[in-house]
Formats: sequence, structure tokens, C-alpha cells
Amino acid sequence: MRRWAFIAFLGATALSWYSHSYAQAPDKVHRVAVISFSPSSIETFRSFVVPELAKLGFVEGRNLAVTTHIGLLEHMPEVAREALAANPDVIVATGDPAIRAVKATSSNVPVVMSFIGVDPVGLGLAQSLARPGGSVTGIWMLARDLDGKRLVLLHDAVPSARRIAILAMRPPVHTDTIKEMQRIGQGLGLEVHAYFANGPNDYPEAFASMRAARIEAVAILASPVFNRDAAVLSRMALGAGLPTVCEWASMSRDGCLIGHGPNLAALRLRVADYVARILRGTPPGDLPIELPAKFETAVNLRTAKQLGLILPQTITTRADEVIE
Repeated sequence: MRRWAFIAFLGATALSWYSHSYAQAPDKVHRVAVISFSPSSIETFRSFVVPELAKLGFVEGRNLAVTTHIGLLEHMPEVAREALAANPDVIVATGDPAIRAVKATSSNVPVVMSFIGVDPVGLGLAQSLARPGGSVTGIWMLARDLDGKRLVLLHDAVPSARRIAILAMRPPVHTDTIKEMQRIGQGLGLEVHAYFANGPNDYPEAFASMRAARIEAVAILASPVFNRDAAVLSRMALGAGLPTVCEWASMSRDGCLIGHGPNLAALRLRVADYVARILRGTPPGDLPIELPAKFETAVNLRTAKQLGLILPQTITTRADEVIE
């Protein structure tokens, strides 16, 4: 064999060995655990976050493994331990109880809040919004402020309604929000009364009490549980003849009269960015906690028709989506 041919042979052999070895070397598998008490949160994570993570270089089945963990509110500590047992590099936690359960179980594993309703600094989860400084970061939903805005929106939509119900979770979950909404209601000349439910077993009694009290409209407060049960709550409210305002635009598609809140798709993309940056090595404490930037409103005219309501034109013209 000529010398140049022999050298070419050696080079080709070495290149073939290198390429084969590189192709066979597995990517590091990054582990993400998702914890929630709402199956819909898991579904939206898979619909929005997982595809976005793939665009950012983390592909499920190749270099990304996702485990999901769902449980009732009272079982969150147990669910948190189950999630941690999967040895995740990052935990994505939905809702205040899930976030606090994870934090109470481990102070080391990075946690992305998707989403928290109350002030994470006030809860002691972060030192500040700009620089959390610990293992928790993510998105603060400003739930109390947005629930107050929804009450004003409900009043604008149904100005004749004076006796307004708040459907809330049992204390202490919505205690501060209820006080704020009663303050806002007083300024609008409304009677605002709180009714409590932690899940489907509580809904019939809550709506029966509203009917007995001659409630005229109901604001369903921000909660992953209420979002999960939007269709059930909408049917019950409709059966009681009550116009509703809800946390997300999507809940209007499930039958709420009005849904108003942050753009869910935009928030999920932000969650993917948090997860990707942490997986690349950025400490969660260095990532600022964000507030929602995009909002959307949906109005269900089918529900309005069933309730015998004619909504002010200002409500429909302001809506991003009108369901007819």
C-alpha cells in the first residue's frame, strides 16, 4: 500500500472510530419533576413547556426526563417527597401549597414557581424579587390584585348586581384576598360575602348557601383547584342563575361569563426559559422573580344569553375573545 493511501486509511479509520464513539456517547439526562394538584397544569406543561424546552436544547427522551406528580392539597407534603425521590435537577411547582411543600421538604433542589399567587418574599421563599438568593424563583401571579380587578370587571358587566359572592378556598389560603375584595366592594357600593370550598365535595353547599342569601353574581378566586373544576363550577353557577368572573380566559371557554388573567401560553414559555437556564447552570437565586406581562379577557355570550343578560358593549369591545 502506498504511503499516502496508508495515511488516508488511518485517517478514515480514526474518523470513523471518533464519529462512532461520539454518536454512542449519551447526552447527560436532565431530570425535571412537575408537581401540582391539578391535572390541567400537567397537561399545559406538556403542551407548552416541553416543546419550548426542546427548542432550547432539552429534548424529552434524549437529554430530558420529565416526571409528573399530582395529589390533593392535603397530600402535598407526600407528593413533594415523591417528586424529590425522582432526583430532579429542577422542580416545577404549581400553586402555593405545592411550592411550600417542596421548599419545606428540601432547601437544595431548584424550584421554579409556576405559579405562585401570593408574595414570595412575604412568605420567606425569596430575599427579593430582583435577586431571590435561594433555591426558589419563577413567576408571581399577583393573585390578590388581579382578583380585585376581576371584581371591578364583574361589576362593570353586571352593574345591577349588588350582592356579590366570593368563592374562596378555606382559610388561610384566600384570607388577605377576601379582605381586599371586600374593601374594593365597599368602594363600589357592593355587599361582598365569602363562601368557601376546597374541592368538588364542597361546591353544592357553597352554591346552595349563595342561593339562600340571594346572591346576584359570583367572583371565583384564583386557584389551580377552581381552574381545574371550571366546567363544574360554571354549570353550578349557571344553575343558580349567577354570572361569574374567573381567573383565566380559558375558564370562560368552560362556561364562566368572563375570564380575565395573564396569558397562559406566554407564562409557560417563561417557565421553560427558567428551567433551561437552571439546567445550564444558572443558580435559581440569581434569576429574578417575574410578574405577568401579557393579559387577556374572554367573554362567553352563550352564558350571558342563558342568564338573560345583555352585556354592556364596553365589555365585549375590550375582550380579546368573544365566545358566541
